[in-house]
Amino acid sequence: MATSWRYSALAERHRQLGSKLEDWNGLATPWTYSNDVSKSYEAIRTKAGLMDVSGLKKVHYVGPHAESLLDYAMTRDISKLYPGKSVYASMLNESGKFVDDCIVYRTGPNAFMVVHGAGIGHEMLVRSAQGRQVAVLFDDDLHDISLQGPEAVKFLSEHVEGIENLPYFHHIQSRLFGCPVMISRTGYTGERGYEIFCKAADVGLLWDTILEKGAPFGIIPCAFLALDMLRVESSLLFFPDDNSETFAFENDPAGDTLWELGLDFTVSKDKTEFRGAPDHFRLKGKERFKIFGVLLEGNIASKSGDTLWSDGKEIGVVTCGMYSTLTGKSMAIARVMVDFAQHGKAVEIKGSLEVSAVTHNLPFDDPEKKKRTVKGW
Repeated sequence: MATSWRYSALAERHRQLGSKLEDWNGLATPWTYSNDVSKSYEAIRTKAGLMDVSGLKKVHYVGPHAESLLDYAMTRDISKLYPGKSVYASMLNESGKFVDDCIVYRTGPNAFMVVHGAGIGHEMLVRSAQGRQVAVLFDDDLHDISLQGPEAVKFLSEHVEGIENLPYFHHIQSRLFGCPVMISRTGYTGERGYEIFCKAADVGLLWDTILEKGAPFGIIPCAFLALDMLRVESSLLFFPDDNSETFAFENDPAGDTLWELGLDFTVSKDKTEFRGAPDHFRLKGKERFKIFGVLLEGNIASKSGDTLWSDGKEIGVVTCGMYSTLTGKSMAIARVMVDFAQHGKAVEIKGSLEVSAVTHNLPFDDPEKKKRTVKGW
């Protein structure tokens, strides 16, 4: 069992599903259940799956200086957010290197919630708030369960009026099975889905009721490891697993640019002032690698750390691989030399397996993002 400092109200339910629980961000997290992880992947792609993602850090940022401080900390133009709107953003250090990503939710005129993973975003926000008119509140009571997949909207529409009209990256305050909740149309799967934020005291009832009433829709509990399969197909990065903090440079310290990670889209148009901005723009065109896709021959998934080769030269490394039981394809996200970040280049994979492969544009699944952004039914 994980030794964790944060409280998980769903821990016992995860144990009953066969999880030994592992630590992530200080919270006991169900990486696996007793069933095959591919079943969770298939459920989310074809029906819907319910996941406990409470290990994400939820930080309330409240006060007259909240907007201006967040605007400097984030690559997005925070002033464009209105209550009920959220945005995916990057956070950089003073050298213009990526240190965290997050979703910023505007919950009121001077109130925001920042949700992030394993980076140093929380610490940076705490430091920036010192001496300013802003409160930084780490909310460990707030739990987050994620209902993802094509049947999610059909299920929720029976219990939350108008949910089918909630646009992508928007959220509402509502009640679900009698419990106060914030429902956000976001997720980390590439599917249409919703995150349900609720009190720790309510999350058990919500979890149980969604699974009970959602059974006719094919909704099942899904463990965290299924996200690795989904994120490879949908080109979703996971810090630090895809970063130089894990795959160290030979001569440079850890730290990747948004240009290298393919996250330059997170800089709002015409925004030039944010932490690390001068070096961010200076480093454009000076990429040392690129995040890119690889399509492998055969039906075995590559593993993190497998290397890519061309003409006897190592040209990259796999950060995460998966084999899709739905498409019959073996795919991977990789860090590759810039010259090989082109669709259709023949390479070899060596390490846990030795197979031929070809570089492939990302994402593999739904490149136009129609599933996650569709409106109405």
